[in-house]
Amino acid sequence: MILMDRLFDDDEVARRLDAPAQLSAMLQVEAALARAQGVLGIIPTDAATRIAAVAATLNPDPAALIAGAARAGIAAQPLIATLKKACGMDADWVHFGATSQDIQDSASILQTRDVLSILQDRLTALHDILTRKAQAHADLAMPARTRFQIAAPTTLGAKIAVWRAPLPRHLDRLAELRPRLLNISLYGAAGTGAALAPQMPALRRAVAADLGLNAPDIPWHATRDAIAELAGWLSMVTGTLGKMGADLILLGQSEVGEVHAGIGGGSSTMPQKSNPVAAEALVSLARLNAGAVGTIHQAMIHAQERDGTALALEWQTLPQMLIRTGAALRLAQDLTHNLTPNPQAIADSFARDRGAMLAEAAGFYLTRHIPRDKALRIVAQALARVAAEGDTTLAQALHDLQPGHDWAQILSPAANTGDATTQARNQSSWEERR
Repeated sequence: MILMDRLFDDDEVARRLDAPAQLSAMLQVEAALARAQGVLGIIPTDAATRIAAVAATLNPDPAALIAGAARAGIAAQPLIATLKKACGMDADWVHFGATSQDIQDSASILQTRDVLSILQDRLTALHDILTRKAQAHADLAMPARTRFQIAAPTTLGAKIAVWRAPLPRHLDRLAELRPRLLNISLYGAAGTGAALAPQMPALRRAVAADLGLNAPDIPWHATRDAIAELAGWLSMVTGTLGKMGADLILLGQSEVGEVHAGIGGGSSTMPQKSNPVAAEALVSLARLNAGAVGTIHQAMIHAQERDGTALALEWQTLPQMLIRTGAALRLAQDLTHNLTPNPQAIADSFARDRGAMLAEAAGFYLTRHIPRDKALRIVAQALARVAAEGDTTLAQALHDLQPGHDWAQILSPAANTGDATTQARNQSSWEERR
């Protein structure tokens, strides 16, 4: 543990992935394997019952297995040896016909399934918070910015709706991903199931049913595309949250201050500061996961029927991606729950702009009355006056150049937000399917 773990880690997710959880999941797989083998007559029924009972109650000390795991290059091996020792006279029937990677991969999927339930719940909760915020601020006009420049009016609700929009798609992707990911691994030493042929397919299906997993016929010892797909999904989720974090950093900076979210961190030497720590963490977590996707893709380069170098990359990378995603969702919920606009700061931003962001609107309005090229020349002349004269607004300049129009109303930010209010209040089809 390091001092910054509280910010970038997530206790609830980490508990599903730590050493005790890993051992528990592997023992769950071994118990299911013994039960299914007893039912199918592959091992004696009474031995199967005893092995399953021992596996259900065994609680080895993870520290005692560290050296064995390092020697074997896989965590399952020392646990299997411990289970065999605990089963005494039934030791020969423990782990019968399986390989260590079968147990470790299957256990990892069980752990991942638990984590994905947490992430799904948090995604859904975040979507609900953002929906409420978008609707609450659907009509609040504020400057939109493109390429870090003020562009045109939008509403805060529309901006929040953009943050929210990917979340249902991420939930749909997760539902589509689950059947490809949540698979048992039970194929034996070289992936052929030869040790228990011809019973291995039936055994695989029985163990999968016990564990609530799918049972593909083709081994995935060396084909890790589903893991890579999961990593991509995790990075897309944190990337979405990172975009929101980046926006909140910019909206909350000192000279803007249009939106505040969460509780800022202080400076050790500048008491006036309130640093956007949580929003910054969202950006950092997104970038860390984006980099980790490349490492997981490296793990897809899996030589022959099994490759320890590829597996090690996955084991060292994927758990942290899951934890980071949990942390990002936790932080995003906290930030958005406390998200508050500053109407005065928004009004000040509009005032400083003096209507220049409405130049496009002015051009389109005039085009309805005069030729397009003339309309654009007039707007350009008005913008030149705004730039040259420190207190002239675009509406005032246009009033002088093209009188007879209510330019103050025509160029009101609230009258030029287009579909922003509708976007903020829009309910997605995903909400109807829930």
